[in-house]
This record gives sequence, structure tokens and C-alpha cells, in this order.
Amino acid sequence: MIALLVAAGVSMIFTLLLTPVFAKTFRRLNLGQFFRADTPTTHVVKRGTPSMGGIVFIVAAIVGYLVGHLVNQDSVSGAGLLVLAMMSGLGLIGFIDDFLKVKRQNSLGLAGWYKILGTVIVAIVFGVISLSYKDANHRSPASTAVSFVRDLNLNFTVIFGATVGVIVFVIWVVLITTAVSNAVNLADGLDGLAAGSSIFAIGSYIIIGFWQSNQSCFSPTLAAENAFKCYDVSRPLDLAVVAASIAGALVGFLWWNTSPAQIMMGDTGSFGLGGALAALAILSRTELLLILIGGLFLVVTGQVIIQRIYFKATKGKRIWRASPLHHHFEMKGWAEVTIVVRFWIISGLFVAAGVGVFYLEWVSRVRG
Repeated sequence: MIALLVAAGVSMIFTLLLTPVFAKTFRRLNLGQFFRADTPTTHVVKRGTPSMGGIVFIVAAIVGYLVGHLVNQDSVSGAGLLVLAMMSGLGLIGFIDDFLKVKRQNSLGLAGWYKILGTVIVAIVFGVISLSYKDANHRSPASTAVSFVRDLNLNFTVIFGATVGVIVFVIWVVLITTAVSNAVNLADGLDGLAAGSSIFAIGSYIIIGFWQSNQSCFSPTLAAENAFKCYDVSRPLDLAVVAASIAGALVGFLWWNTSPAQIMMGDTGSFGLGGALAALAILSRTELLLILIGGLFLVVTGQVIIQRIYFKATKGKRIWRASPLHHHFEMKGWAEVTIVVRFWIISGLFVAAGVGVFYLEWVSRVRG
């Protein structure tokens, strides 16, 4: 518990105090956001706002996590480091994209296929290590079973055999990582929208990880007759610590990222957050629960897909005025702050539903 509180506090203080320093440095280096000529006037005025702000909260999350363990005199876990590695790896891909946009002074950064290739490489490395690494209880951080609130009776190695099953699992990890990272990226279009929504989503894993730790199958206080309701997750409390360090970093960053933003997270931040969210879901064995926890990101992505399919099928017609969805409401005349706050509310409701389902599953086992 001490590590969790310290991690959240240190990372929040880091971004709260140092984000302006990073913003000033980025501005001096001319690392400002670029917008296309056809961008709405409300966004053109933001041209030159320092980008790549994701660097700030990624570094803050790492520092907070390490300081939390140092204060608590506890060793870091493979599961925790895997989440940070996934976030940093995808953050690096986003950084390259942001840097190329600034350097070329246009909106064409890293080519789409290169982004996907980079994401696939990071996800493959994550998937392989998450299965091969063993903790003190000889558990791997991930399992080859598909999970909802816990592992389901759908295990890739049981269905396809050991070798093919691992390959299918890695493909599954790639699909989750690619989908979630791009979904968060699509939601990053208004000041504070992605950061605030991510606080809710990633913050939910503080609750989930803490509860899983209290009900761990390897808890010395868990009686044998209660094993039916325990969670077979590697170092769940440390996953909660990582989630707390990321959420704390985002709270401090959001202070400077709300409208009018003094710094933008860029693809560095949105890809990094997507990677962290995917990793937390995979390692906490709640992959399919992301449909609720990341519900806002799913809605935004779904709207983009439907809009694009309809546009191509009808040769230029649109269902909504613009996509992603938040830009549709901008076109309707909604104030940016209004859109962001209402999307935060929607995100919070989705997350509350996700955490509620997680808890109700446990209650059903106890009462059953």
C-alpha cells in the first residue's frame, strides 16, 4: 500500500512541477504541434503548442514506480516492468511520429505501416517475455487463456498445442495492443480528452490489482476452501502500483493539458497510454473487460470505422459531420471544454460499469 501511494504521489508531483519546464524546453527547440490547412480555426490557433508531452508522464510514471518501491524497500516485479516497457516502447513509436511531423512541418509523420510494424514488434516481445518469465511462485505474468474477469475455458495451448498455442497467443496480444493503442490515439483530439479519459481507465486497474492481491491464490491468509474465488495473477499489487504511478502522472500532466493546453501529449503519449492499458489488461487477466473499461475509446474508434465504410460505400456521403466523434460535436458548435467534460463523464460511467462487473463476478462466486 505504501508503494502504491508513494508511486502515485511522486509521479503526480513530477508532472505537476516539471511539465512547464518540459513545455518551455520543447518550445525553445521548436517542437510545436502542426495542423493541416483545412483544420478548424479553433485548432489552428493551437499551432506551435509544444507537443511530445507524453515524454513527461512516461518518465514520471517510471520514476514514481521506482521511488515507490525504494521507499517501501520492496523489489520491482517482472509484471510491473513489462507494463512500463510496453508503455515506453509504444511511446517511442509515437515519438518518432511526432518528431517527423515537427521536422517536416506537416501532418505526415511516420507512415501508417511503419507504426503498425513497430507496434507489432513491441507486442511480440512483450508477449514472449510475459509467458517465459517466472515470478517467485513460478507463475508467468500472462497466460495463454483468453480472459474476461479471469481466465476463461478458452486456452490457446489446450486447443492448438504448446507451440502453435503460444504463437496464437502472441497474435492475440498483437491484436489487443494494436487496437487499444490506436483507439487511444484517435481519442486524442481535444485538450485533456485522452489524458482525462485515461485516468479513469488506467485508474480502474488500481482497484482491480488491489482486490486481486487481497484475493490472490498465493496469499498466505487464503484458506483452501476459498480457493474457488481467488485470482491466479502474478504480482497483482505491483500492477496496481504501476497503474497508480501512471494515473498520478496523468493527473499532474492534466493540470497543464486542459484547455487551453500549454503542452500536448502527441502520439508519444497516446500510443504510450494505449500500450500501458493493453498491458495492464493482459497481465491482470481482464482482456475482454477492456470493452467496458475502455468503452469511450471503443465508441470513438467504432464511429471512425463506420464513418469511413459509409463514406466509401456511398462515394462521399457522411453519417456524422466529422470523425473522430469529438470533432463532429465541434462542427455542431459545442464548446471544446463541454465536449471534453461530457466525454470524461461517459468514460467514467464505462469504467464504473467495468469495475462493477469485475466485483459482481466475485460476489457471484461467493454466493454461488
